[in-house]
Parts: sequence; structure tokens; C-alpha cells
Amino acid sequence: MKIENKWSKITGWFISRPRLSTFIVFLALLVLICPLVLQRYEIIKENREQEMSNILHVVQQNLNHSLKNCYTTTISLAMIVNDNGEPENFDALAKVLVESNPTIDAVQLVPNGIIKYTYPNNPDLIDFDILNTKSVREEALETIQKGKIHFAGPLKLKQGGLGVIGRLPIYRKGKFWGFSAVMVRLETLFKSSGINSIKDSRYYFQFSKENPKTGKTEFFLPNKENFADKYFQVLSIPDGNWKVYLISKNKYGLISEIRPALVLTVLFCFIFSLFLTSLLKKPAELQLLVHDQKNKILNDEIKFKSIFDHAAVGIAHVDSRTGCLIEVNDQYSRMLGYTFEEMRNMSFRDITYKDDLEENLKQLERLKSGEIRELTIEKRYIHKNGNLIWVNIAYSPLWQEGEEPSSHISIVEDITSKREAEDAIRKSEIRFKSLFEDSPIALWEEDFSYLKNYLEETGLIGKNREEVKAFFDANPEVVQKCITLVKIINVNNECLTLHHPKTKEDLIQRLGDVLNNDSMDSFKAQLVAITQGETRLTIDSKVKKTDGEYRDISLRWSVMPGYEETLERIIISTEDITARKISEEIVIQSQKKMESLINTIDGIVWECDYNTYIFTYVNQKAEEITGYTREEWCSDGNFWANTIHPDDRTRAVNYCAIESGKSQQYDFEYRMIAKNGSILWIRDIVNVIHENGKPVSLKGIMIDITKSKEAEKDLSNSLELVTEQNKRLLNFSYIVSHNLRSHTSNIQSISTLIETAETEEERNELVKMLQNVSNTLNETMLNLNEVINIQTNINLIIENLNIKDNIDRIINIVSEQIAFKKAVIKNNVSPEIFVKYNPAYLESILLNFISNAIRYCHPERNPVIILSSYFENDKTVLEIADNGLGIDLTKYGDKLFGMYKTFHENPDSKGIGLFITKNQIDAMGGTVTVESKPNIGTTFKIYFK
Repeated sequence: MKIENKWSKITGWFISRPRLSTFIVFLALLVLICPLVLQRYEIIKENREQEMSNILHVVQQNLNHSLKNCYTTTISLAMIVNDNGEPENFDALAKVLVESNPTIDAVQLVPNGIIKYTYPNNPDLIDFDILNTKSVREEALETIQKGKIHFAGPLKLKQGGLGVIGRLPIYRKGKFWGFSAVMVRLETLFKSSGINSIKDSRYYFQFSKENPKTGKTEFFLPNKENFADKYFQVLSIPDGNWKVYLISKNKYGLISEIRPALVLTVLFCFIFSLFLTSLLKKPAELQLLVHDQKNKILNDEIKFKSIFDHAAVGIAHVDSRTGCLIEVNDQYSRMLGYTFEEMRNMSFRDITYKDDLEENLKQLERLKSGEIRELTIEKRYIHKNGNLIWVNIAYSPLWQEGEEPSSHISIVEDITSKREAEDAIRKSEIRFKSLFEDSPIALWEEDFSYLKNYLEETGLIGKNREEVKAFFDANPEVVQKCITLVKIINVNNECLTLHHPKTKEDLIQRLGDVLNNDSMDSFKAQLVAITQGETRLTIDSKVKKTDGEYRDISLRWSVMPGYEETLERIIISTEDITARKISEEIVIQSQKKMESLINTIDGIVWECDYNTYIFTYVNQKAEEITGYTREEWCSDGNFWANTIHPDDRTRAVNYCAIESGKSQQYDFEYRMIAKNGSILWIRDIVNVIHENGKPVSLKGIMIDITKSKEAEKDLSNSLELVTEQNKRLLNFSYIVSHNLRSHTSNIQSISTLIETAETEEERNELVKMLQNVSNTLNETMLNLNEVINIQTNINLIIENLNIKDNIDRIINIVSEQIAFKKAVIKNNVSPEIFVKYNPAYLESILLNFISNAIRYCHPERNPVIILSSYFENDKTVLEIADNGLGIDLTKYGDKLFGMYKTFHENPDSKGIGLFITKNQIDAMGGTVTVESKPNIGTTFKIYFK
């Protein structure tokens, strides 16, 4: 009996677990059948190894036979060498040996390692020294060392192709004579060995030898891929150090042969397992279904118990006949303040407020009678502390239709807070209505839902604001249609005061009368706001009262929360701002008068923040004077500083900051860059404005003093010009009075001497002297005339001249002087430098400076003259430097450019060249400076206008 029970348990275990049972059977079958498959694998493997071994054995026998024939042939050849070392009848014997041994392709005798005899005859091989040829020397020496036949190769043959050479060392009278050798082509060797004749799709051969030079293994048959991962057997041939491999083509060959058996085994086990699964599945399914139903019932009971105990609402199981509480949950007890034990002894009547009990019982009778199957009521419970609790109760009967009432479930929700909130809302609505009706501002409650639907139909919702506005302006009939779609829900008493209708209903029904042409723009603005999805709008408008009077109003349009999508509730307030508008108009007119007055001031009236320097106001003159708009002036705090001339910026900004800190009026001048790039001179008068004892802003006026500055500059230039002219005039008058007086005095003296001369010879001598003085006077007059022409010539021809080209031309003019003085002139002036100048003046200036530099060179060194150009303060500067005698500027500095002033004892010096050059430079608006040291050199700098 025990055994049967045990067997029954085991059987039941397997039946209840069909998949596991099937898997166990599947594994058991595999374990039983796999050894048979493995045994077959070992048999196939052993047969394959035996077959490969037999094939290699055949190849080995064939190779050994071929090599023995070669050995016999080499011995036969060695025998024909007599004791004197001379072969006898080589050709005849060699022919017989080659023809009788198909394995051999050629035979050779190699006395002293040099091939002398070969059959068949091959002239290319004759005199080939194998002992001194690197490619074959090593194996030839190995043959001598072993003293027996050795096969070299495979190697490249002189005849072409690959082959092996079998060499037997020959000794005569105890000395090495040479070799007898046989040559076997590689294909002949493979053919004789049977490698080529064995055809099998499962195997292939490979033939290898280790290269004596590189030490690497070389393969000589096709299919040289790596076969290390395949099954193979190897045969070693010691006479040639060769290896022959027999290799299986398919590395998975053995597995492929047992694959059908494996597949059949697995398939059999799988089919048997499926059959077993189908047998065990039905009892297992029935057992599983019973177990699931049992678990579901248990889970439902657990869920109900969990919901009942932990629900957020009160739940009570009530006897429908007596009203007694059978069971209550924790929330029900907490709601009423009683314990579980107290609640079990109570009826629902004990906790129901007396005013609600009668209606409660009446509805329960309807439920018990079957008139209704569901019941939900609101009533009041009495808390243990005496407070009333508003609850919402849902009754669910636990008897079927037609049965006697037994019990029911009461689901109780505490709605005390909800009822209190509803009471608060009602009170709030009353207060809102009171505020709405008695508000001092006119209020409208309107419904725009029909209007919004109409705008959606027209496709205006979400379109561009300007596009919508233009549409309403162009289609007034659409606006009128929209007015008819607005529904007025209510208006307050102030609306009656503002619009004076007969009754409130009259105003509600006649919205079109209120929206006249003057207030139509405000209604369009409301329409645009709706299309843009806005919920608030504030605009100023006008309304016309029934008596014809116009009033200014401030209209505020806002959507009540919760109605943003439908626009069913809109509150519109219209505040009468007529008095405020009148006051604003007075202020605006006053501001316009002030603005007009400020704009008449010939200057920029401005105001800015004390700390940030951001302009808060500028008058119209700001744009007229500077070109910058008011918006640009008020853009940021750096505008003023950025428009000041860079040379004045730091000074002006720092001065403004320092003086503003002193809190007193100040003024200063600076240059400003106008919008068109021109430079303006500004005089800025600034006042510091205080509030509560602290500086808050700066106010002032900027006066354009550009014209006065230009006049001042012109006056200064005129003064300098007059001063310079006076100086020249004084100098000229001095020259004229001095030189002319000197000449006239000489003439007068000579004339007196002529009158008193006693001899004709003396008189002729004095006449010659008089002629010299007259010529000198004429030269002086010519020089003075030239100076006057320079200073008075105002119609000079001006051309755009290249300085470098003019210098090169002057160098050509004075080339003889340059050669005579062995001077070096370096023209480093840029070819891109041009000046607007009179051509004759420029030639005269350059010629005078260059010729002077050559003329007044230092006697102990060759003259070097360097000409260069550059820009200084926007002026072109030509610098002429030499290493000549130099000038003592301390002694002659103020006389350097004077007329007839000379500073060296040079007989050619007349003192007129620098004077004329200076006048020419001055006449062209330029200047000239000089730097010089005696015995070092002189540098002249010409500044072109």
C-alpha cells in the first residue's frame, strides 16, 4: 500500500508538470542514444585515418623506389670514372641510364664541383660551379660531408622549371673527385610517386621543404592555404629533407558524416517528447484550472477585505430588516467617532439626524420592495461629539431580485467640506451680485460664445493681427454682424447712469445703440483680441449718451476664469474718464507749448540719468544738429561718450564726472562726430538736478559753436599769415635798403672818383669797376624780383607729382657733380607718394637741396645723401639727409633762410638758394625744418600741405 501511494505521488508530480516531465524524458533519450552516435564517430574516424595512412604508404613506396633508381644511376655513373679521373664512354652510358629510368630527366658528372658532362646535352650548364654558387653551395657541401647521395631542392633549374638534384660524392685514390648527379623535374617526381594519380575529393597533397637559407618552410603544390586547423598526416623523406602532407579538404568532414544520425536522434527525442506532452497536458490543464479558480476566489476575498478595511470612504454592512450595523470599516468608525464595539450595537437610525430620518426610511422601503435597485441620498449623521456631518450614501442590496431582503452595503462619503464650500459659493455669489450692482464703475456681463463661433467659421482665428484689423476695416458689414451676436447677460446700475436708458432691459436689448461710430474702434479691438487668443484688453474710447453728449471712457475687457475656450462669460467695465481726459489734454497742450518753445532754442536741450548717463529727453534740434534721431540718443548710456571725438573723449567724460560730483553748474567744450561723419564743436552747459538732497539727473543745453570755432581758426590763421608777411616784409625792406644802399653808395663813390681821375687809364679802370657794381645791382634786383614773384603769384599751376620720379630726374641733372664728388645718393622715397605741387617749384626745391648737399660735402669723406618719405600728422614728409660739413644752428639758426646769408667759405656761396627755396615752400603752404651738427651732417624735412 505504501509503495502504491509513493508511486501515485510520483505519477501525480509528473502529471502536474507536463513540460518538465517532457524535458526530463527528452534528456534521458539523448543520454541513451548519444553513446551509439559517438561509437559510430570513432569508427568513421579510425577508418579515415587508416585510409590516409595507406595512401601515404603507397606514396612513400613510390618515392623510395624512384630515389633508389636515382641512387643506382649515380653509382653507375661513378663507375665510369677511371683511376686517372677520366670518365669513359659517358654519352653512351648516360643515354642508356636515362632511357631505362623514366623517373630521371638528366644525368651529370661534376668533377671538382664544376659541371663538365651532362646528358641530355645542355651548353648552359657546362662549367657551372656549384661549390661557388651561393644558391646550391650549402647543400652540395652537405652531400660531401655525409659522404652519400643527397637530394637538393626543389630549386629553379637552368633548363627552366623546378626540380631536385641527387648528388653522390666520388672519391678516387682517397681524394674527392666530384659528383655524379641525377636531375628529376618536380612534376616527374610527383608523377612517379603517384601523388598526381591519386584522385579523391576528400583529400589533397602538399609537398614542403625547409629553405636552408631562410629557415622557412616552403610549399610546392597548389592550395597553399594554412591547413593547421584541418586533419592531416605527414610523411618525412630524409634523403631530401622533404615532407609530404595528406590533408582532409573538409575540416568538419567527420562531423558531417555523423550529422544525419545526430539529426535523427534529436528529431526522434523531440517527437517522442511532443507525444508525451500531449498525453500529460489535459490532466495538468484541468488541475491548473481548479487551482486558478481557487486562487481567484481567495484573491477576491482578500481584495474585498482590503478594500473594506482600507477604503477612503466609510463602508457598512447593514441588516436591511432591522437596520442594525453588522460590520463597519475603519473609515466609517473614524467618521462618526465611535469604536468598532460601539458600532456593532447600534442601528443606522441611532446616528441619523432626525430631520432626515423619515425621508431615508421612505427611500429604503422602495429599495426593499424592489421598486428600485440602486439608491443614493444625501443626509446628515450625528457625530459622537454632537456635530452634524453631511454624507453622501450609496446603497447596494445583497439579495437577488425576487428574494427576501436580507442585508445591504452602505458606501458613505463625507461631503461636509463640499456642502460648506457650496454655502460659501452661494454667499460669494450674493456678495458679487451686490458688488456688481452697486459698483461705481459701469459693468457689463456678456456672452461672446456665438461671436467666437462665427469668427472661427470665417477663418480669422489665429491670423496675423494686422491682417485681421485690415479685414474688419474693409468689411463694416461683418462688424455689424458681430455686434448682433453679442449677448448681454446683465448690466449694473452705473450703466444706467452712464447711458440713461429707460430700463435695464432696454439697454440689454439695444447694444447697437450704444456702439455708435465713435465707439466702433473699441469693438473692433475686442474682435482682434479674440482672434489673437487674448483674455484681457484695456483701451480708451468714447460713448454717446441718449441726450447726445459724448463721454470718454476707459474700457476693460476680460474673460472670466474657466471660460477662456468658449467666451461665455465676459466682464466689461466702462469707467467715465471725461474729467481725466480734459485734465490730460490741458497737460498735453502745456507740454506741446513747452516743447515748441524748447525747439526754438538754437541748441540741444537734453536730460539724462545722473548715474547711467542714459538720455531721457532731447529736443528736435538734436537730430537737426547731429543727424542722430531721438531714439538713438536715448538708446544707451554710452551714446554720448561714443559720439565724442576720440581726442576729446577721455578729457570730456572725466571732466563731466568730476564737475557733476560738485553738484553745481558748469560748462565745457569738446568735439562731437555727427552722423554724417562731420566734426561739430559743442559747448555743453550742465545743471545737476537734486531730489531729497540727492542728485538724480543732469539737464543742460548743447550749443553748436562750430562756426565760431572755424571763424576763430580763420582769424588765428590770418593773424599768423599777417605776422609772417610782416616779418617777410620787414626782412625784405631790410634787404632792399641794405643791398641797394650798398650798391648806390659804391656807384656814387666810383662816380666821384671818375670825375677826379687824372689819367685816362685810371678813368677806364674806374669805369670797369662801375660796370661790375652795376652788374651786381642788376643781379640783386633780379633776385628781389624773383622773391616778389614767388610771394605774389596766386595763379600757380598745380599738378599731381610723383616725388620719386622728380628726384630721379634731378639726380640725372647733377650727375656730373655726383661723379666729380664721388657722391652716393640713395633714393628711398616710396614710388606711391604723390603731392599736389607746382612742377617748377618742386624741381627748384629738390635741385637746391641736392646740389647744396653735394657742394658742401666734407673734404675727408665721400658725400652720402639719403632721401626718404613718410607720413606725420596726416602730412607727407620728405627727408633729405647728408654727411657733409653741417651748420652751427646755435650760431646761424635764425639766419639760415635769410637772403645773402652764407655759413661756409665756399666761393660759390651767394646766400640766395635757401632763401628762395624757403619762400617757394611757404608759397605752397608747406614748412621746412632743419637738424644739423658741424662736421656730422644736415637733415632737412619738407612738410607738404
